[in-house]
Amino acid sequence: MNRKSNLLLFILCLVFFPGLAQVKPNNNSQLAPLPPMGWMTWNFFADNINEKDIREMADAMVASGMVEAGYNYIFIDDGWQGGRDNRNNIIADPAKFPSGIKALADYVHGKGMKLGIYSDAAQLTCAGYTASLGFEEQDAKTFASWDIDYLKYDYCGAPKDSATAVARYTKMSDALRKSGRDIVFGICEWGQRKPWHWAAEAGGQLWRTTYDVRDKWKNLSGQENAEGILDIFDVNAGLHAFAGPGRWNDPDMLVVGLYGRKGPSGDLGGIGMNDIEYQSQMSLWSMMAAPLVATNDVRYMNAETSRILLNKEVIAVNQDALGKQAERKINNATWTVLVKPLQNDEYAIAILNRGETARNYTIGFSELGLDGKYEVRDLWAHKVLGKSQSWKGKVQSHETKVFRLKKVKGK
Repeated sequence: MNRKSNLLLFILCLVFFPGLAQVKPNNNSQLAPLPPMGWMTWNFFADNINEKDIREMADAMVASGMVEAGYNYIFIDDGWQGGRDNRNNIIADPAKFPSGIKALADYVHGKGMKLGIYSDAAQLTCAGYTASLGFEEQDAKTFASWDIDYLKYDYCGAPKDSATAVARYTKMSDALRKSGRDIVFGICEWGQRKPWHWAAEAGGQLWRTTYDVRDKWKNLSGQENAEGILDIFDVNAGLHAFAGPGRWNDPDMLVVGLYGRKGPSGDLGGIGMNDIEYQSQMSLWSMMAAPLVATNDVRYMNAETSRILLNKEVIAVNQDALGKQAERKINNATWTVLVKPLQNDEYAIAILNRGETARNYTIGFSELGLDGKYEVRDLWAHKVLGKSQSWKGKVQSHETKVFRLKKVKGK
């Protein structure tokens, strides 16, 4: 590209994303070299949170094997705030967190985990609590003094334009850098300003690409902000070119095991799903190198929820060090097929039956750009199916099959 073309491209970027002129380089890109994994308070507790429940959840994550499987964050979402003190330092609600956030962080760290917290780029959060606009450096220093490891930064109450979003997120990321502590920065403006184009340069390690996920397969109402997992998948799956180590597309939380629980994920038609559909969310999110953030009650998981969330072979696809998001190779009304390159020249492929009935399917790996013969391992059946140049079998309605392919040498 010549100099004139470069200049034209730069001008176009400023026209469509004017805030980019203020963006500073992201020097913390390795704060999240792999997609974060953990558990978040919002979909189960909403803003009715307290330190006792969070400590119990941390205990359950250890006891259930979730921490061992890689879920090493506890994320406190909206509702922890108690206003500001006489020096304008943000404080926790003393009734909900009588021991304070620092003591909770110490407890979580003692379990071998990390602690995340929540704020908003406006005066009030989505649930109407104290937020950080105008207090970015002060709040960042407070979070650092509490030994916080992650900040989810929401966008309720903020202007709709992209320039303001870029400026406000950059200001908080700068404040986090100056805080004296490494804190992962999760940008949460719901994808409306296409953050995959600017969020990494604004200092984010991950960014939400859609509105909040609801506990349902698909949005049948046409209502905005009522997306099911298939709707969200269809948006996020097309953004593979923007993902990589330290820069992740975030299609929101896992709703596995919620079964239509009343609360945020149960709003707007979130009536729950069956275990095949929950398993599909785990499969698709893992293929997309998305953050794996559970929101169910880990203290009382049934066997199916535990089986889905603790599938270490599927988690390994998500956490692969190559850091590639899967690419859609086939996508039509019935079938979506994804391919995700893995380290050591291996691949994961996922086959989603979007239809309402079980169907048989045959796929030649050469159709996906994969020539030769492969050892094919079914990651949900936990067994090697054989060595082949193709796969054929039955896929249940809304099921996602996931296979790991290892090239047969000399083929």
